Amino acid sequence: MSRVPPGTGWPDDPARPDTPVAHDPLEVAALATDSGTLAELTARQSVCRACPRLVEWRESVADVKRRAFAEETYWGRPIAGWGDDRPHTLIVGLAPAAHGGNRTGRIFTGDRSGDWLFASLYRTGLAVQETSVRAGDGQGLIGARMMAAVRCAPPANKPTPEERDSCFPWLTRELALVAESTRVVVALGGFAWQAVWPALREAGFALPRRRPPFGHGVEVPLSYGTAPVTLIGCYHPSQQNTFTGRVTAEMLDAVFARAVALAGPHPGHDPRRTPPSMAVGEAPAHIADDRL
Repeated sequence: MSRVPPGTGWPDDPARPDTPVAHDPLEVAALATDSGTLAELTARQSVCRACPRLVEWRESVADVKRRAFAEETYWGRPIAGWGDDRPHTLIVGLAPAAHGGNRTGRIFTGDRSGDWLFASLYRTGLAVQETSVRAGDGQGLIGARMMAAVRCAPPANKPTPEERDSCFPWLTRELALVAESTRVVVALGGFAWQAVWPALREAGFALPRRRPPFGHGVEVPLSYGTAPVTLIGCYHPSQQNTFTGRVTAEMLDAVFARAVALAGPHPGHDPRRTPPSMAVGEAPAHIADDRL
C-alpha cells in the first residue's frame, strides 16, 4: 500500500474519509483560506495531491521502502503541522524526509535529524520526551508547534520553486491561525528562512523591509499587532551538519533555550530542564547559506 487512507486508524491522523482534497494550487489556496480551525486545516494538509511529482515520489517511496523498514507501513501522505494549538514557539523546516516523516507520519520523526532535534527540545523543556519515533508514541510538544514549507517528501530533498509556491497557502494559513500566541519563530535552515519570510508577512506579521542573511543564532525583531515576535535562524541538524560538527548539541540547545527565554513563562514548561549554561543571548550567530 503506497499510502495510509485517511480515517483508517493511523495514530493522530487528522483527516477523515470525507476530508476535501486539493488537486491543484488553486484548490490548495481555496481550502487553506476556508479552514477555520487548525484541526480543519491540518486534515486538509494531510490529504493534499496538488503536486504530481511529489505525490508520485512519496507514494513510490512508501511502496519500495528502505530495507530496514521493509515490514513497516509507510504514511505516504503530506505531513501536517503538529504540536501545541497555542504555541509560543514555531519551528519551521523545509520538508519531511522520505524515510522519516513520510514513513512515520510526523515531521522530523524517524531519522537522525529528528533524533538531534527532539533531544534538544526535551533538554530545553519544549518536548515531553527526548525521542520521537512515530505518530502515537507519546511524544508531545510544550508551547511549541512544528510545520514545514513543503508538506511532502521531495526527491533529493529538493522541492521545486513551483512546489514550494503550491504549498505556500498551507503555511500562511497555519501561521495566521497561531499568530496571536506566537512569540518566536525558529527557521531550520536557509530554505526555511527564505520560505517563512513572505509567509509571515502574508499571515499578518510586521517584518523589516529587508530580509537579513540567514545564519545560526541570527535574530530578527518582528511583531504581530502590539506583541513582539523574534525570528531566529538555526542550522538544520542534518547528518551532514552534525557529522562534520557544523551543528552541535550545544548550538541547538542555545537556540531553543533562547526561544524559551524570549517567549516567557508558559504553562507546562519545566525551566529545570533548560540547560543552565545557555543564558539569554548566548546563541552563536554564524552567517552562512545553509539550505539543508
